[in-house]
Amino acid sequence: MENRLTTVLLADDHTMFREGMAKLLTSYGGLEVVGETTNDEGAVALAREKRPDVVIMQVQMPFEEAKLSLDRMREVEPPPKVIIVTMFEDPATMRSLLKLGVSGYVLKSSSTTQLVSAIRAAAFAPEDGNVVLGLPRTMLEEAEEGPDSPLSVRELEILLLASRGLSNSQIARQVHLAEGTVKRHLSNTYHKMGVGSRGEAARKALQEDWITVGEITDGEITDDEFQDG
Repeated sequence: MENRLTTVLLADDHTMFREGMAKLLTSYGGLEVVGETTNDEGAVALAREKRPDVVIMQVQMPFEEAKLSLDRMREVEPPPKVIIVTMFEDPATMRSLLKLGVSGYVLKSSSTTQLVSAIRAAAFAPEDGNVVLGLPRTMLEEAEEGPDSPLSVRELEILLLASRGLSNSQIARQVHLAEGTVKRHLSNTYHKMGVGSRGEAARKALQEDWITVGEITDGEITDDEFQDG
């Protein structure tokens, strides 16, 4: 598997948030921020110039403006994957954006690790529209689950911990969930990935670059929180 940088473009009108996000992302191996802008129009123009793998955008209201921006982003060649980073905890908005081809929906209250997981999964996802969602449990429960559903950021987080050799009880303590909930997340993950064990899941996640060897050997997951400027 060829190792290369995943290039990222940032579009957010909160300068402190955007600059902080850029600094945090560049501290992770394998990611390169190739441009920053304050709005969707600038994001489309920069995407044409920089050809990033992933564009991180905020939701512009009214919603029709967001739809127009996403339509124009799909016309960029090659079209980048788009991740929405937002303050809106709204399942209806999430589903509408996913139908427009968004590859991820991550709340601004999410951790750096969750956003990085979303970027990597979006960048290396197949072209069938799989997405990663960084959402509260209540929103995840309102999203449909099925064999073709994407892995959530929580499932990716638990998969990484399982790949480090942690038991279900150890994972439960680290992520502050019940052990049965961890077991259910792992079962859902195996089902979605088409594997039968944590070993198979870890190998597939490494092959797809959803997680890296460095993350497996790093120890605890960093949980820096974004602060919205």
